[in-house]
Amino acid sequence: MNPYAYRFVGHRLESAGFSYLEVASPDSKIFPRTTIWNYFRSMDIQVLRSQLEANRKKFTVARHTGSFSPAPNRQIRAGLEPYSGVWSRREAAHLARRVFFGATKEEIDHIHASGMETAVAEVLNITGSAPPPINNYNDVGYTDPRVPFGQTWIHDKSEDVDLTSRRVISLKTWMIDRIIEQESTIEEKMIFFWHNHLVTEAWGVFWPNLSYRQIELFRKHALGDFRQLIHEITIDPAMLIYLNGVSNNKEAPDENYARELQELFCIGKGPNAAFTEDDVKAAARVLTGWSINWETGQQVFHSWAHDSGNKQFSGFYQNRLIQGRSGSAGQDELAEMLDMIFGQPECALFICRKIYRFFVYPEIDESTELNVIGPMAQILRDNGFRIKPVLEALFNSQHFYADENIGACIKSPLDFLPGFWRSMHVRYPATDLTSKAHVQSSLLWSMSNIGLEMLDPPNVAGFPAYYQVPQFDKYWITTDTIPTRAIHTDSFIWWGFWSESVLTNVDVLGYVSSLENNAEPELLIDEITENLLSVPLSAKGRNALRSILLSGQMSDHYWTDAWLNYLNDPGNEVFRNIVEVRLKNFFQRLFQMSEYHLT
Repeated sequence: MNPYAYRFVGHRLESAGFSYLEVASPDSKIFPRTTIWNYFRSMDIQVLRSQLEANRKKFTVARHTGSFSPAPNRQIRAGLEPYSGVWSRREAAHLARRVFFGATKEEIDHIHASGMETAVAEVLNITGSAPPPINNYNDVGYTDPRVPFGQTWIHDKSEDVDLTSRRVISLKTWMIDRIIEQESTIEEKMIFFWHNHLVTEAWGVFWPNLSYRQIELFRKHALGDFRQLIHEITIDPAMLIYLNGVSNNKEAPDENYARELQELFCIGKGPNAAFTEDDVKAAARVLTGWSINWETGQQVFHSWAHDSGNKQFSGFYQNRLIQGRSGSAGQDELAEMLDMIFGQPECALFICRKIYRFFVYPEIDESTELNVIGPMAQILRDNGFRIKPVLEALFNSQHFYADENIGACIKSPLDFLPGFWRSMHVRYPATDLTSKAHVQSSLLWSMSNIGLEMLDPPNVAGFPAYYQVPQFDKYWITTDTIPTRAIHTDSFIWWGFWSESVLTNVDVLGYVSSLENNAEPELLIDEITENLLSVPLSAKGRNALRSILLSGQMSDHYWTDAWLNYLNDPGNEVFRNIVEVRLKNFFQRLFQMSEYHLT
């Protein structure tokens, strides 16, 4: 959130007369607004993280009974054998939350009704196409002199720094809009997966046309041949700029991409990744000569800059010798080197570990390595390094639906904000391009403020939550991000999520009206938490929500009567306010419970 947004939120809190904000604290206290910031500044961050850790590891849900049994240790023996348990809404919701950014009630219902195999086939059936980003940045005092408002800029190169900056932001907001408006497939999540794995930074490249083309490269190969994707990303213009490939020539071989190709993209840094410094140097020589045409942004191969000598690799690659080639044949050395890298067994294991950490759970123990990662890697090799068969096996597996894996991960900022938008059926308050762009920009900076700026990981390794041992997804939770998350959800509920021209609200009455059991408080809580939470509420948390619906009374009719009065006379402002205020307090509390931050 930008500084203007902070001032705006503070002003709205004051003008609304709010005296309390509820926060996700270990003892579920309600703290006065005047002390909330001091509380979070003084609180040990490990307490916050341990609360989420406890919630995701404390219980195993006993199927068919709804009861609980302690599960102090994560001991999953199941592998990739097909799931044979009951296909309940719980499993359907788990699949939906892992393959989409947020899941709507309708998506969960459809996946549940379809059955596992059909549902998995559907979410893996991607279109591979999307309308391009457009000029949505013409505003008061500014007009793009080259591309009309509402038209795409992807074919126009600009040297103007201000215009290029606006187009970078346009690209980022386009990505957010693609996530909000995503089809019910895995496509947008796979694009983010590949962007986080094969990293470039949009602000670093600073050529949004090339960053867009790279995103579309990820879309093209989202579930396809990983080997072909690596070949194309190696000579992708944005990557050539980002990792210095454009300056890699025989007079001064640049090792930057050659190192990351092995260390971050294909082999990793684990105990079995035994490539050497000489392998990095040899790979850099193979890649000499690749550059770009600075006018068109297309990759080119300069044979005069290519090292035509032989390249010797180590025993890790079976002492492979790549014969040097001259002229245009020099570019063929890349394919031979990639065959060598992909022939190393660690390559398939490495990318399968990355897939597992992204879609299942960040930590991999010996049992998981043996029963899941190894079989996934074999499927990958058997299918020519195509990703789709691997995910098909994983999402149909006994391991994926193990109790320990459901609600086991902390939501990323993408799952938290755009995911909140989708699951709560939030709608743009205005349909004009400028207002929508303002809302998308606010989401962009808000996500950046809680740890994830779209298209700009902090470094070439990606976002730390997906690789940093042992912290992993607890990276998303800090003394800054916890209260900021609370402010974001509070704003959607009470005063409107800030953007430059409009406020965006959650329609809590509309959301609850769409549910089946909205008049019965116990059933209503069941339905809401089933749709929005991955783990069951504690008895204390459930009682707190029930108390809000009943306005502190004991009998269910205090909610039932209020709701039916509203339904029978929705134009009555008194009846409307009674249920709306209770629901706003209800959802405010729900969204600040630690259970809500798990997926």
